[in-house]
Amino acid sequence: MSEMKKIYGYGRVSTRSQNLDRQLIALRECGVPEKNIYLDKLSGKDFDRPQYKKLLKKLNSDSVLFVLSVDRLGRSYRDLSNQWRIITKEKGADVVVLDMPILDTRRDKNLFGVFISDLMLSLLSYVAEMEFQAIHTRQTEGIAAARIRGVKFGRPKKPLPNSFCDVYKKWKSGEITGTEAAKRVNMPLSTFRYRASTYEERNS
Repeated sequence: MSEMKKIYGYGRVSTRSQNLDRQLIALRECGVPEKNIYLDKLSGKDFDRPQYKKLLKKLNSDSVLFVLSVDRLGRSYRDLSNQWRIITKEKGADVVVLDMPILDTRRDKNLFGVFISDLMLSLLSYVAEMEFQAIHTRQTEGIAAARIRGVKFGRPKKPLPNSFCDVYKKWKSGEITGTEAAKRVNMPLSTFRYRASTYEERNS
């Protein structure tokens, strides 16, 4: 690699609870300066990520971008291929995927080398997207199956206050307005109406 090349690193995890240490260690071992490492804690479904956008502005023909694996850039086959084209063709920067040495655009600058690199990227990004979609499908099917079994999702509802029954009856008979009823049980009006309808269903 030419001494004139400025090196950058990019890392990403999907959620804030996930750890970036493995990616950081790999990027540092490649000699990427700390100030040139850009990290996002966001889903890879698209490229609308603040740190990635900042990184993209820095890249030019004198740049090399290191990533640990291709799915750290993104998971969508179409979007990933498009971003690879922007980085390597429009920006003119090189990309090095550390866990897949064939995806190193510094090597084999001839037409065949570029063809092999682009072909491998297409294959790997397609596999990454299929894997993501398979996981999403399994999660959706699992949630549906759990709901059939009666498993409840989301935060449990707060128990109704002891005065709810009495307030409900007065509201239902027209003795008090919905606004007054909601105030007496310390609920927003929309919440009171919703809880009143479910209370009525249970006790009908």
